[in-house]
This record gives sequence, structure tokens and C-alpha cells, in this order.
Amino acid sequence: MNIYLLKIFLILNFSFFTFNHHASNGVITQNANEHKVAFIEQDWNLAKQQAKEANKLIFVDVYATWCGPCKMLQQKTFTNAKVAEFLNTHFINLSIDAEKTIGPQVARYFGVTAYPTLVFTDASGKPVLYTMGYMGPKAFLKFANAALAKTQK
Repeated sequence: MNIYLLKIFLILNFSFFTFNHHASNGVITQNANEHKVAFIEQDWNLAKQQAKEANKLIFVDVYATWCGPCKMLQQKTFTNAKVAEFLNTHFINLSIDAEKTIGPQVARYFGVTAYPTLVFTDASGKPVLYTMGYMGPKAFLKFANAALAKTQK
């Protein structure tokens, strides 16, 4: 009887571990958040090329993986439906991990001193408007609108 209970216990624990492992990797929750900003990752040249072709500004999110405000921005602001729709419609969006591949070069180019650094540039990469730190969805939309207004004068 004890062996039978032990087998059931092990099977249940294995099932629970497997379920939690898949859920934490996004397998089960992949449709939980349908609204996201579409970012090009770590490819500054591709972002500039697409911006020129589409006649759009570039939004650059310069972040670090260990940065708490960066994680909040990614989880709360960039998954907001209004923010995602606005950025995806009006900008080419670029996400740069400042500590990997071209990240340090891009961070130097923009003079990054804190994370996250949020920059709107023209298609050639010339900065139009920038700020540092976390912004909630409403504040971020005001910031993005200001970048558009600055170039439409």
C-alpha cells in the first residue's frame, strides 16, 4: 500500500512540476497578453532601414536585463493596448540590451547614463526626443506624441 501511495505522490509531483515549468516559460500563458509593442531586437541598421522605407521615426528602448524600471516598462507600459497600437502604427521600434552585442556602442552613441533610456530618432538615427526612467502608459503616450509633434512642425 505504501508503494502505491508513493507512486501516486511522485506522479502528482512530477505533473505539478511539469505544468508549472511550462507555465513559467509562457507555453500555457502565451495568449494572456495579445497587445505588445513589436520590437526589432539588437539591430540598429535594420531599424534605420525600415524607418527610411516606411518614412517613420524610430523608438529606441535602451535597457539592461537587471534593471527593475526596465522590467516594469516592458511588463506594464509596452504591453498596454493603447501604447502598443500607437507605437506599432507610428514608429519602428527597437529594443537594445545595452550590455550585449551592439548595445554598448548604441548606449555610447546616445550618451546613456541610466536605464531605461528611451529615445525617439529620425530615420538616420539623429535623436529627436529622449528621457530616462520608467513611465506608465499615459505618461509614455504623451512623450511619444511629443516626439511626433516635434517632427511634424
